[in-house]
Amino acid sequence: MALAIATFLFITLLSTKASAFDSCASTNEDLSVIPIYGKCSPFNTPKPTSWENTVINMASKDPQRLSYLSSLVDQKPNSAPIASGQQVFNIGNYVVRTKIGTPGQLLFMVLDTSSDTGWVPCSGCTGCTSTMFAPNMSSTYGSTECSAPQCTQVRGQSCPAGAPGACFFNQSYGGASSFYATLSRDVLRLGTDVIPNYSFGCISAISGSSIPPQGLLGFGRGSMSLLSQSASLYSGVFSYCLPSFKSYYFSGSLKLGPLGQPKNIKFTPLLKNPHRPSLYYVNLTGISVGRVLVPIAPELLAFDTNTGAGTIIDSGTVITRFVQPAYNATRDEFRKQVKGPFSSLGAFDTCFASTNEAVAPAITLHFTGMDLVLPMENTLIHSSASPVACLAMAAAPTNVNSVLNVIANLQQQNLRILFDTANSRLGIARELCN
Repeated sequence: MALAIATFLFITLLSTKASAFDSCASTNEDLSVIPIYGKCSPFNTPKPTSWENTVINMASKDPQRLSYLSSLVDQKPNSAPIASGQQVFNIGNYVVRTKIGTPGQLLFMVLDTSSDTGWVPCSGCTGCTSTMFAPNMSSTYGSTECSAPQCTQVRGQSCPAGAPGACFFNQSYGGASSFYATLSRDVLRLGTDVIPNYSFGCISAISGSSIPPQGLLGFGRGSMSLLSQSASLYSGVFSYCLPSFKSYYFSGSLKLGPLGQPKNIKFTPLLKNPHRPSLYYVNLTGISVGRVLVPIAPELLAFDTNTGAGTIIDSGTVITRFVQPAYNATRDEFRKQVKGPFSSLGAFDTCFASTNEAVAPAITLHFTGMDLVLPMENTLIHSSASPVACLAMAAAPTNVNSVLNVIANLQQQNLRILFDTANSRLGIARELCN
């Protein structure tokens, strides 16, 4: 019992003063990762009766997410606790505990590795929920002028070059929603860290249902991302460990900066694609099912700076998606080794009797310089309440011209994912996040 309590406290990074039965009494320094249905969730959501149905519902939003990723084409602008937030935001994401302003106003903002500019709904916003940031309550808040260099860097800005007045911009998010915001600046606090003059969008109007009610932190690779704005503090390094969706009592963690990152970790080069410069590309060279290297045409996995094709690591997509021919080849080899019969369930087209789970082969993702053998919990979705297990992957939607393979958050769970942009590398190590 003592060992279990000690492990619980270590993983959730809670205050040493908190007991195992008061684990939600975290401090402002807490950078935990909490599932939305977890015991310590900041949202009033019921405990799920079926976590696999929750994942199925989450995965149904992936096509919109891939459509959004496809839209992130480089263009010139026009004239931490982390918690799974899918059921609140209608998209599969995680949130970070932040404070913005002076005095700090508490917000749980989406961590998005494929977005740059951060934004929060502000008081008076049309179409926003009741949880909003109040600029007039912060003594350090200020808007950004059209003439400021930051205005030229934000996507969708509508200022004529050098025009007077505040910088406004429009952006879409999630594939089916959009918002209108004023580019602003204020103090951002993540745990004990303070980032002065953080540039973000103060949203005044939204349309659609996919805009996170408490805002978004962009952890992408662009000049307006949190990582770029905090370069002197974090040196372009951060990592996260995502808890399982079925976790209720436990949490993962976010680590910012090079200190405290794991030493025993394998790396693969991070690639930057000028066609989609915000995204974290890696070189996926092949996929193995059991001991069989799946025959996939090299061009289906190839990194291409002309088209934006390749493979990315993304925190917002729920299940890993491969372009159709690559997925079909992987699925067919998996079926060959498991045998059948097979059925479909939601986004999953390879479901089988869980009594065959013992013969399910491991799936290995081969990257340049590193092989990632997916744990079985990251490969299959199954339930003790149902005699069915499913391969937790799918094909990219054929109507989305994303030409992207996406390593998604279900396949990242219980792994430490380290982004080191200073050295252009991505590290992955096993870690019990929950």
